[in-house]
Amino acid sequence: MKPSTVLLVDDEEEIRLSTAQSLQLAGFAVRDFASAEAALNYVTPGFNGVIVSDIRMPGMDGMTLLGKVRDIDTELPVILVTGHGDVQLAVSAMRAGAYDFIEKPFSGQHLADVAARALDRRGLILENRLLRAAAGQRDDIESRLPGRSAAMIDLRYRLRAVAGTDADVLIVGATGAGKEVVARALHDISGRADRPFVAINCAALPGNLIESELFGHEAGAFPGAMRARYGKFEHARGGTVLLDEIGSMPADLQARLLRVIQDRVIVRLGSNEPIPLDVRFIAASKVELADEVAAGRFREDLLYRLNVVTLHVPPLVARREDVPILFMQLVREAAGRHRRDMVEVTPQVLAAIAQREWPGNVRELRNAADRFVLGLGLDGIDAAQSAEGSERLADRVAHFERSVIAGALQAHGGSLKPVYESLGISRKTLYEKMQRYALDKHVLGRETAPNSD
Repeated sequence: MKPSTVLLVDDEEEIRLSTAQSLQLAGFAVRDFASAEAALNYVTPGFNGVIVSDIRMPGMDGMTLLGKVRDIDTELPVILVTGHGDVQLAVSAMRAGAYDFIEKPFSGQHLADVAARALDRRGLILENRLLRAAAGQRDDIESRLPGRSAAMIDLRYRLRAVAGTDADVLIVGATGAGKEVVARALHDISGRADRPFVAINCAALPGNLIESELFGHEAGAFPGAMRARYGKFEHARGGTVLLDEIGSMPADLQARLLRVIQDRVIVRLGSNEPIPLDVRFIAASKVELADEVAAGRFREDLLYRLNVVTLHVPPLVARREDVPILFMQLVREAAGRHRRDMVEVTPQVLAAIAQREWPGNVRELRNAADRFVLGLGLDGIDAAQSAEGSERLADRVAHFERSVIAGALQAHGGSLKPVYESLGISRKTLYEKMQRYALDKHVLGRETAPNSD
């Protein structure tokens, strides 16, 4: 396990530096940040360390940071610090999940004692996770990417196989399918897990500042550039860069990105000095980049550089058998996030959601789980819906069986052999069920080229 680290966040430089020094003198490895946003790049479910943050800061304050950390890992200790003696704030912080609360001024020894206890706790949590995985229980990757469909089993296998390398990866999947979850998982189980994970939405970068945002600039590089600034690539040194919506990147910037990926060197705007760049690139796209190349909107040589390994994240419609299991997990997470009691999910509700198309994929399903936990129902399906008046059991089983077979056929491009093997049935049985449910392998496999049977 990697050495533990304290992430220290405080916008007041003198206090931050003196606190960092006292923690270092006490034997801790410390990374200090002037903003919560910068520290958040280091926070992952596998992070071996704790966070010490001032609670009142411009931009993202300590309470907001606490909430974002708990969204990533509810068991990562956050110690909040304030100089205002606000008892109510302390109570709110503890209720929101803070590990501890320290009031300024505090002694270096007091903070060191609290940090040591928090690090011990974090170490035990990570060790228990490893032991559970070794005992054959669900590991962290399966918790983040749940599902027993053939498509998800294959995705997790390929993810684990490539995570320990430095190979660049292209992730392709529909909107909301979980591409960023896959990218974060790759980072968290790689050798770069203790370094930054920097996500860049290529579709949202401001056109007039895009090069400065990515490559950084020197003082005077353009009007308003009063001082030198790191770009996002340089900020991610030693870690991972996620280029989300890579297909939206302007053509001229694609050429510069190609050179960066080839040479692993950047040059800030206004400078001629090359800066070595040790990062792993993960690109994500909701469209097939080969189609974008054919249409003249994406560079073919850049595609070849990016897709050393390609991971396809299946849409929910291609893995319908996973929808009930995934919905139950999202409901549990929503109940914890909103501090609500667990809501009963009836078989009728699960059967209903398994039949829906979910064009927004996991993102849409997560929003539905949130509404369900908050008592808002599911578009007319009440959280307490009973079995009375619902369809017969045989009909519900038939609907579910049809959706499982249809999803498997789509996942395998209409090829029958992997379908009946993954479902554990004979070829004859599969044919009979396809006839009974009017399933056409050619129609379902149209989106991917079918293999020969």
